[in-house]
Amino acid sequence: MTIKLIRPDEDRITIYQLIDEMKNIPQINECGAIFTFEGLVRGEEKELSTHALNLTTTDYDKTQEELENLVEDVKDKHQVKEVAVVHYLGQFQPGDPLFLVAVAGAHRQETRSALNEVIERVKYELDFQKEEETNQGNRIIMSGG
Repeated sequence: MTIKLIRPDEDRITIYQLIDEMKNIPQINECGAIFTFEGLVRGEEKELSTHALNLTTTDYDKTQEELENLVEDVKDKHQVKEVAVVHYLGQFQPGDPLFLVAVAGAHRQETRSALNEVIERVKYELDFQKEEETNQGNRIIMSGG
């Protein structure tokens, strides 16, 4: 299953590829739901316009390992069949996909709960740094922002 931080020089993975991957898991006959999330770079927010975003992590290997552990924890907690996560690193423009999640489970309740938990925990627990180029200058947002 795909659980990966993707550097700028690596091949991209789409949400459609993650869905196809989910549909091909051995336990697909036990699944009644696949939920997905595609996080995009937001270009407009109130009076702030973002022109570009650069996303980095201080320790790629550590962050990759933490992502894998987080996914395993969520799978065990919610008893879902599979979770796939892609988080891109590098330079992005508004509208670009930045974060992809797909979860397959037996029922919608636990599948949706697992999806929500992955989204929130990745945002608040992993060591990412965003630098936004905006109409009001550059700003740095540490993990959790």
